Amino acid sequence: GQMRDQVGLELEAGVVGTEVHAHGTESCPTAVAGVDGVPDGWVVARVESGRVRWHVVPDATAVLAVTTGCAAVGVDIPLRTPTGHRPRECDVATAKALGRARSSVFPAPPREVLDAPDYAAACAIARRLTGRAISVQAWNITPKIREWVGRDLPTHVVEAHPELALRRLAPETEFASKKTARGAGQRIAALARWLDVATALGDLPPGPRMDDALDALAVAWSAARWARGEAEVLGGGPEGFVVV
Repeated sequence: GQMRDQVGLELEAGVVGTEVHAHGTESCPTAVAGVDGVPDGWVVARVESGRVRWHVVPDATAVLAVTTGCAAVGVDIPLRTPTGHRPRECDVATAKALGRARSSVFPAPPREVLDAPDYAAACAIARRLTGRAISVQAWNITPKIREWVGRDLPTHVVEAHPELALRRLAPETEFASKKTARGAGQRIAALARWLDVATALGDLPPGPRMDDALDALAVAWSAARWARGEAEVLGGGPEGFVVV
């Protein structure tokens, strides 16, 4: 069944230090998790008492299974879509807060765009609804957005943005691109203020890239702030919000 397949995937991926249970993960109310997309699914960083346990899973349903019992789960993907023709308030606020790094925000497209058969059709629908096409980058993550939009998610599962989290963690840092060695080093140094990143990355299973893993850790930090009632909330209402 699905759980058996999921367990098999985790074992095949070589998850280090992860106890896999037939009925899901053990309940850990002090645990939090961060989730980031990878080509074949999602990487999940489950953090408890400064220790990171990694999972690589195929879909959102599996993400929710391996984060059972977490006090909060931060997901780096739009969890809701705009209700009208204007961008979501949380996307606008996140871009504003990021300043020069605003290009890392891909505004959630209208729900109708997610069902388009191809990029050209998606652009046509977006132009009709909003007056402008969507970017190729936004189109490329529409399958990931579809996995979450429309789900009745528990309140502890929240949308978060890793670049915003990192800038809150290390506000004095002028972050380089996460694709560069300098940018990776800056992100590791920022996250090291929260946990032992080097040890965590040493336990990373095959599959996720370093930037995916660091993004998952960053949104886990935002999830921890949400769980403690300390998070800043951008946006709100039926279109969703971003926590940091």
